[in-house]
Amino acid sequence: MKAPKSLVSSFAEVERTTNNARRNGKTVVTTNGCFDILHIGHIRYLAHAKSLGDILIVGVNSDASVRALKGAGRPVVPARERAELVAALKMVDAVFMFNDATPVVWLRKLKPNIHVKGADRTLSQILERRVVEEGGGRIVMAPLTKDHSTTALIKKVRGSN
Repeated sequence: MKAPKSLVSSFAEVERTTNNARRNGKTVVTTNGCFDILHIGHIRYLAHAKSLGDILIVGVNSDASVRALKGAGRPVVPARERAELVAALKMVDAVFMFNDATPVVWLRKLKPNIHVKGADRTLSQILERRVVEEGGGRIVMAPLTKDHSTTALIKKVRGSN
């Protein structure tokens, strides 16, 4: 059985949601990722992101962009399914899929108040920082859940940890 189409939004729908929220004085929070095999680290990351504002918009990388970022054999789960899983989480207000290697193009259009990234990198390593700040927003680093990553999970399942 196919999930209802409404779980995953088009980018146009996300733009409308974001614009309406902003008009109503709400804080728009965005984040993005592969979310290849959903795990507790993802849940805690998204809960932290939601706690920073009123609406949480999540961009999910397409299959092609995941392959470019993570290499052959990834993603394990197809983009539409990954996006539906993320959209089903109660802390997430809207999810869309994007094809670019980075979220810069859509962040320039959405101009979030806050864009959340994992604390596995430094602010200087975040390519989208400039576009978020130019749009009047800021980057917030979310704490990592130690020893929880999709890569580690895949290695564990394959017995190669």
